Amino acid sequence: MPVSGPPLPVADPGRRRVLAALLGAPLLAAGGLTGCSSGPTTAPTREGPVELSVFWWGGPERAKLTEQALRLYSERNPRVSFRVTWQGLDGYYGRLATQAGGGNVPDLIQLDDSVLTEYAEREIILDLTDHVADNRLDLRSLPEGLARYGQVDGRTMAVAAGQTAAAVIFNRDLLRDLRIPEPRAGMTWEEYVDWAEQVTDASHGRVAGTMDPSGDYRALWLWLRGRGGEFYRGRQLAFGVDELVGWFELWRRARAARATPSAGLVEQADSGEPAQQLVVSGLTAASLAWSHQLPELQRLTRAELGLTAFPGSLTSQWPRASMYWAIFRGSRDPETATDVINFLTTDVAAGAVLGHERGLTPSQAVRRAIEGSVTDPGQRRAAALGDLLGSSPGSAPPPPPRGHARVRSLLVAAAESVRSGDSGVRAAASRFLAQANAALTS
Repeated sequence: MPVSGPPLPVADPGRRRVLAALLGAPLLAAGGLTGCSSGPTTAPTREGPVELSVFWWGGPERAKLTEQALRLYSERNPRVSFRVTWQGLDGYYGRLATQAGGGNVPDLIQLDDSVLTEYAEREIILDLTDHVADNRLDLRSLPEGLARYGQVDGRTMAVAAGQTAAAVIFNRDLLRDLRIPEPRAGMTWEEYVDWAEQVTDASHGRVAGTMDPSGDYRALWLWLRGRGGEFYRGRQLAFGVDELVGWFELWRRARAARATPSAGLVEQADSGEPAQQLVVSGLTAASLAWSHQLPELQRLTRAELGLTAFPGSLTSQWPRASMYWAIFRGSRDPETATDVINFLTTDVAAGAVLGHERGLTPSQAVRRAIEGSVTDPGQRRAAALGDLLGSSPGSAPPPPPRGHARVRSLLVAAAESVRSGDSGVRAAASRFLAQANAALTS
């Protein structure tokens, strides 16, 4: 668990005006603070020592590696020190709102695409476009789609901390015992459901084949892209009732064939928390997750786990940021904070320390340089999937619009109402579209 340290400094009133935009998220308990080794910078924007505060979510392994990388920066720039805060994803944005209420938003923060557009539009985070234009923030070695996935309305607002992909995580040991072939990249969604039904039958109902992803926005998004569609078009949904009915019907048929577990077990895993995933608890042969989560999921089970791409065409996927680094607009030293992001993104030594813990190292040049130094089997398997998908990437859409987090919650609720029998498929789809479009325009 994180260790408590000294409080962050109180911001000035100008900062507070920006911070006020963060308020409204639930206030939840969170982890504490721990210090990184300190030391100067080669180019601070003011004389004297520079201390930057950094906040991210993740477990102890991510904390250890991130602090090692920040120490390396301080060794090269001895006037720069870091004060770091980390915790699990659950409650992370609530903690950020709590810090905002005290005027204590860190200089450097980790975000995901559920809030990137909102934080950009509300001017909570710094516009990095000029830094990219003159290569103070050098994104030239990132895949084009990955760099673009940090842009909002053409402005670079954040930089990918890692690259990930939506993946099927499966229990290799179980499939060997059942003599069922592993799921493979390029399966259609219907073939995947048939495969899951075979698993359930072979285990005599002891284990269901797959998690039910009917409420998983990632799965729906890729299913839509495989059919020539998209999830969003500007600030509206890009699909209608009939498309969503088709998606829900696919999984209604899967449930009828016992390819998926009971509704109660699916709801348990809907949170996305790694420890709740059914492939880890042994209740399904496969779960749907992010590829960069494989090492963490592997640590939670004795069974050997494998991964492959989501069903459907490989071109449905795109170079996707697992998470971003962004700079608070009120940072006292945005130039040094930008240099830190550049270091974490493009420096080979930093890349060797961080490995693929946050997903594939975003820089392709760094990725090639450290390939032989990555020893974690899960990270290596995730990297292999990234290489496979990188050979035929689809076009990257813009990051999700403001209101995406609410849309995700509404989709989970709609899927749960269908699974429980509380709503018919078309009624649930119609209600979701009305509520989701209202959330996107509010």
